Amino acid sequence: MKKIIVLTLLAGFIISSNAQISTSNLQNVTKKVSTAVSSTGFNVDSLKTKIMSTLTTKLSLNSDQKTKVLTSVTEFLDSKASIIGLAKTNNNKYVSKLAGLTEKLNSSLKTVLTAQQFSKFLSLKPSTNTSSNVLSQLFY
Repeated sequence: MKKIIVLTLLAGFIISSNAQISTSNLQNVTKKVSTAVSSTGFNVDSLKTKIMSTLTTKLSLNSDQKTKVLTSVTEFLDSKASIIGLAKTNNNKYVSKLAGLTEKLNSSLKTVLTAQQFSKFLSLKPSTNTSSNVLSQLFY
């Protein structure tokens, strides 16, 4: 009987320790992600909100288009977030991967937007990558 009680207490201790370790690991990961966002200035949630506000106004998106464009923009930004570090460590690789992501975004938008809207979207590309123009995130 004593063995069962000791084993039960030992198992409870091990489970409790693992839960604390997992919580600690989760907090560390969250801290690293927050640090990466603050150091790169690349916050997908903030960017997609600002980009959608601009695109909705400039392209006169209807409600169905808003949903589909939001999905495309979010997928693009999430993918870009995964390669953004390459911009500093291996710029050629970053440019190459970004070109592929941009092509995928454009293909997706072509199926959602009218030809006139898509043409206008392309005309919204800033001449340079500027932090003052949120649409730069879709092109650079």
